[in-house]
Amino acid sequence: MKPLEGKVALVVGVANAHSIAAGCAQAFADAGAEVVMTYVNEAAKPYVQPVADAVRAQMLLPLDVEIDGQMEAVFDAIKDKYGQLDIVVHSIAYCPKDDLHGRVVDCSRAGFAQAMDISVHSLIRMARLAEPLMTKGGTILTMTYYGGEKVVDHYNIMGPVKAALEGVMRALSVELGPKKIRVNAISPGPLKTRAGSGIAHFDELINAARKRAPEKNLISIEDVGNVAVMLARDGARAVSGDVAYVDGGLHVRA
Repeated sequence: MKPLEGKVALVVGVANAHSIAAGCAQAFADAGAEVVMTYVNEAAKPYVQPVADAVRAQMLLPLDVEIDGQMEAVFDAIKDKYGQLDIVVHSIAYCPKDDLHGRVVDCSRAGFAQAMDISVHSLIRMARLAEPLMTKGGTILTMTYYGGEKVVDHYNIMGPVKAALEGVMRALSVELGPKKIRVNAISPGPLKTRAGSGIAHFDELINAARKRAPEKNLISIEDVGNVAVMLARDGARAVSGDVAYVDGGLHVRA
């Protein structure tokens, strides 16, 4: 029996085949889970559809977290089809370009609010909707980055945003723990994804990671997916409120 056989996994945040979320979706499918995926809009769907096909996703649903009602529709569809949900992967983040590339002290009020809404509050909303479907317990995973713990050059306002995300993750783990719902964050090292490429001087960040990581290699989306499966397995039932680093040991370097 595969480790996630009989479990239903919702993966939010696949932009294309190179996304961290795509690595998670593939790993869940390989581990036997039924995968449900979302796409942000019709322009993005052609890039997400091949991933959905590859993982044999049972549903591919629209989800723009800024559009009222779309998130509720996704969870209603899962309830109607499966009557349960076991795994949620929250792998979405956004900040307007001008605010992302500028100093934290110069971040606009509107840009900060939008970054927090999409990147952080959406996790709270997903957890609230997942809770009644996780009747036998479950796992909620979100994606963070070392820049939420230490100041990383050029990561700018997304550092405080990821710090807030990690704080929310810990609070949710305590509130949902009595229902056997575990909430954890995965912190991948720098990856050449579409989201990562939006960070200024991203190539410098990639090169520095390769040089400084103990293994002298970059990680892959498959590495992240494997850790996501590990955290979603029943054997990880005692792990909650934690940050799992998938960075080849980079985070231990001063």
